[in-house]
Amino acid sequence: MNVYYTIEKKSTAEYKDRGSKFLAYAFPVRSAEQVKECLQEVKKEHPKATHHCYAYRLGTDGLQYRAVDDGEPAGSAGKPILGQIDSKQLTDVLVVVVRYFGGTLLGVPD
Repeated sequence: MNVYYTIEKKSTAEYKDRGSKFLAYAFPVRSAEQVKECLQEVKKEHPKATHHCYAYRLGTDGLQYRAVDDGEPAGSAGKPILGQIDSKQLTDVLVVVVRYFGGTLLGVPD
């Protein structure tokens, strides 16, 4: 019997840092098609956001995954999001972080 962890329902969170606003969404998903649908939903809700970074992991074996920085410096957004998914040993989950740029560069220098 395979045991794995996932989430039951969509959840959201908000964070502000030096003028930038971050909105996080976690979705239970079962397929790459569902990932696309959820991403479209978030992008439609936040069309003026600077970035829509995300990561997901699918399947009981956890072998289907992706991490996307969406214009942020390489490895600075999608990979840490996937790291958080993995730190909780989750699968069948998509996490999207929407950023509204507030004028101050954050995170990885050059």
